Amino acid sequence: MSAVLTRGALARAAGPVLDRVQTELRGSSVAVLLADHRAKVVDIRYGERAFGREVTSLGVVLGVRLGEDEVGVNAIGTPLETRRSLLLRGAEHAMPAFHGFTCFGHPIVHPGTRRLAGVLDFAVPVSRDERLAPALVRHLVTEIESRLRTDAAEAQQRLLAAFQSAARRRDRRVLVVGHGLVLATQPALDLLAPADHAAVQACIEDDRENARITLASGQPVRLSWAPVDGTEGTMVDLVVEPRPRRPRAAVPVRWPLLVAGEPGTGKTTVARAAAGDQAAVLDGAETVRVGDAEWAEQASRLLDGAGPALIVENVQLLSEPLAALVAARMRTSRRNLVLTSTPGERDPSIEACCGERRDLVPLRVRRHEVPRLAQRMLTEECAARFTPESLRLLAAQPWPGNLAELRRVVRAVAERRSTGDVVPADLPSSHRNGSVLASPFDRAEREVIVAAIAAAGGNKLEAARALGISRSTLYNRMNALRIR
Repeated sequence: MSAVLTRGALARAAGPVLDRVQTELRGSSVAVLLADHRAKVVDIRYGERAFGREVTSLGVVLGVRLGEDEVGVNAIGTPLETRRSLLLRGAEHAMPAFHGFTCFGHPIVHPGTRRLAGVLDFAVPVSRDERLAPALVRHLVTEIESRLRTDAAEAQQRLLAAFQSAARRRDRRVLVVGHGLVLATQPALDLLAPADHAAVQACIEDDRENARITLASGQPVRLSWAPVDGTEGTMVDLVVEPRPRRPRAAVPVRWPLLVAGEPGTGKTTVARAAAGDQAAVLDGAETVRVGDAEWAEQASRLLDGAGPALIVENVQLLSEPLAALVAARMRTSRRNLVLTSTPGERDPSIEACCGERRDLVPLRVRRHEVPRLAQRMLTEECAARFTPESLRLLAAQPWPGNLAELRRVVRAVAERRSTGDVVPADLPSSHRNGSVLASPFDRAEREVIVAAIAAAGGNKLEAARALGISRSTLYNRMNALRIR
């Protein structure tokens, strides 16, 4: 009458405690649920099978997420949000399906890191006396936290032993990361700047094994890693690769050039680099201000004339007649042309006329580059420097506004602190929480939703239908994944 999803640190620490509880509660209409810091259920124990089937019929099974953003107020998601215990009786639950239960949830705090490790939830039928539940659950949580402390100490000993074994080769550039501990050999320390530590961490979290990154010094390295047995830690080897001997020759542009990317990815910067400083600019967004007729006249004059390159910004905003006009003039224009657009929203007649297309990768897909970019931007603004923890938090953000958003955040930081170390408290409040998209699953889910909304032209109802979910579920997931 039990089920276990994972043998991570939380489940390892709680397992023996829940084994004993299950024995003591046998034959009772009781369910004890263990959820991790993301409100995902990782262990369930039932006092009797019939009550277990009743709970399971509501969809409360291993792996389900019971976050407040998904099912409203409940005894797992809400304690994670408030860091406080919560007793809910019947209709106090947000979901009508849970109205037949009384639940008491208590947060589990890791004694070493002081971070939320999860929640223990005690559920009984609403008709049953639950007065002893809070005292029992608090006692169990204290025991689990004590076992977490012991487990962390043992894991750190294993990590230390693994590191000492790896460090016997004095020239080996190796890091051991895990359980609130980072160990590095001297050659690795000599190689890595603070921004590089955060970039390495982002690669591990994204599971980008054998990834190649460029360090803040300009040195290219390849990362390879493996888990350390008996821990949730990782051993990372840094393999230095040769620097390019000479700059690569610029690849000739096949005109016209189309530059596509999400807002803030640097389309204008890339377009200007290709077109040159003397390029003229025509912006599709100007049609709102001047009207289609005046914009068409200006576009015809520029496209039919000779002169330096021409950049046509935001072609996805052009009406069908204007897009057809631009496409027709592109075929005979004597200028080198660069067009910019957001992904998948432009008229196909324009793309058909382009000789080359460059797609700019959004920042959330290259999180390992965020630390280096952020530090470089900050250096341009002031004499301050980000601490490793601040860089780790920045790398964990979803960055819907891409490089433009990163630049705004850096400028806000520079206004607050112009010298010294930039600690997490110096970051804007909107960018201090790095846990929202900490898992590759969350980031993948975010990509799917963003793509569906883009394919639907921004229509949330159509996007929800394409994803096979309700509009309210879509909005809940957008809020949870910080999709704006």
